[in-house]
Amino acid sequence: MPTLSPPDFWSRPGLMPSLLQPAARAYAALGAVRHALATPYRAPVPVICVGNLVAGGAGKTPVAESLVSLLAARGRHPAILSRGYGGSEPGPVQVDAAKHRARAVGDEPLMLSRLAPVWVARDRVAAARAAVAAGADCLVMDDGFQNPGLAKDLSLLVIDGAYGLGNGRVMPAGPLREPAFRGLARADAVVLIGEDALDLGPRITKPVLRAALQPVNAADFAGRKVVAFAGIGRPEKFFATLAACGAQVLARHGFPDHHAYSEAELRNLAAEAAANAATLVTTTKDRMRMEGAWRERVPALAVAIAWQDRGALLRLVDAVPGGNQETGEAARRSRG
Repeated sequence: MPTLSPPDFWSRPGLMPSLLQPAARAYAALGAVRHALATPYRAPVPVICVGNLVAGGAGKTPVAESLVSLLAARGRHPAILSRGYGGSEPGPVQVDAAKHRARAVGDEPLMLSRLAPVWVARDRVAAARAAVAAGADCLVMDDGFQNPGLAKDLSLLVIDGAYGLGNGRVMPAGPLREPAFRGLARADAVVLIGEDALDLGPRITKPVLRAALQPVNAADFAGRKVVAFAGIGRPEKFFATLAACGAQVLARHGFPDHHAYSEAELRNLAAEAAANAATLVTTTKDRMRMEGAWRERVPALAVAIAWQDRGALLRLVDAVPGGNQETGEAARRSRG
């Protein structure tokens, strides 16, 4: 499984970003051509895309989780589409947590499959067709904002309020997958997670939905000594959240995003925790990449999205054709 570790210079201006700017311009130009030449497939059901502008973690998967729960509560039958980053399965295949492993379908699809059917495919259109054929009456894309193959009815861009857009440059000079102005032009709204430390909100012309990632089981770790490890986009966020829960974080081990843990690595981490009479703890996403008994042995701090204005999100969803419960029921009846 491939891993990602963003370079430090992505978060600040400097010599290296300037030297890489010609390559960044070429990357951005290729993306623009790809969109210009594409003829997006229009699915017969609503498609909601949860994406981001930067490489690495911004909080899009928890937002997708929240959307799926919201849609299900409103009488819909959502399915989740994912490329299955880090997995070897080309798809389209429906994720089965009982038989699939992260190395085949990716860690995030495994995690999401607890909530709704998840279809993994490198071809998003093939995944959409398979999901609809299996009975989905709406589709939630976890990532795929930069993929022009599938038309979106609602596009939400997730931005981490603390990290923002990094140094504001396109890869490889910075963390952006495309120029910010181009991505924001296609978005219907921006989900700003956490404190807006960089004062981005007033500069965004699209509707801004404010939210926070909140621990679900904070009480499990309050007052406990822990050895923490995480292979996510920004491991330091996880460590800070654990400390805010009242845990005594004795050690912090950061790994690249989607890191596949070896038996030796896990044994070493467990030995460190045992030597300090501490609990070994990680994220829910990291647990998906553990094999055998490790997944049950290592507890996870779970997080969920808390919306500042849930009503604003509901209005956006209901404005999508077929986005409300009544329309969803009519769509199901029309399909027999």
